[in-house]
Amino acid sequence: MAQSIDLVVARAYQDLRAIAHGRLALLSHETLSTTALVHEAYLKLVQNVSPAWSDDEHFLALASLAMRYVLVDLARARAALKRGGVVRHVTFDEEVTSADEQAAMILELHEALEQLATWEPRLAHVVDCRYFGGLTEAETAEALGVTVRTVQRDWVKARILLRRALHA
Repeated sequence: MAQSIDLVVARAYQDLRAIAHGRLALLSHETLSTTALVHEAYLKLVQNVSPAWSDDEHFLALASLAMRYVLVDLARARAALKRGGVVRHVTFDEEVTSADEQAAMILELHEALEQLATWEPRLAHVVDCRYFGGLTEAETAEALGVTVRTVQRDWVKARILLRRALHA
């Protein structure tokens, strides 16, 4: 690793914000801003004693994985609150209901991805790069050291397996 994480983050900051914005837009997450998600992902990356990446695409793949774990941690916290972790005011607001449903969806997706990773680790990495990282097929291929055609096949296969796992 020739560059420090701070230099790489500074250079890729706008890309990281675009990835985070895309993830939050899909989830309509009302409690986390794009900037906060990028910063939380950065903290997850620097907690790793020796984060290693080979190029910018690989770094973005790692950052997208960190963003996934930030969203999963928030979903777990939301689920804990829903189970009575802390007493809070309850409303019948549709946004709260949809946020709870989204938290459940993120946790289900995370569990399905963890299961997929035990069977087919590369498929899980493709999902992390494409879905959570917002990387293109070419960027994903470069980050994983495979061909674009392999990424395309893996993306199709991963979506089928995840769909089956989520509907089982």
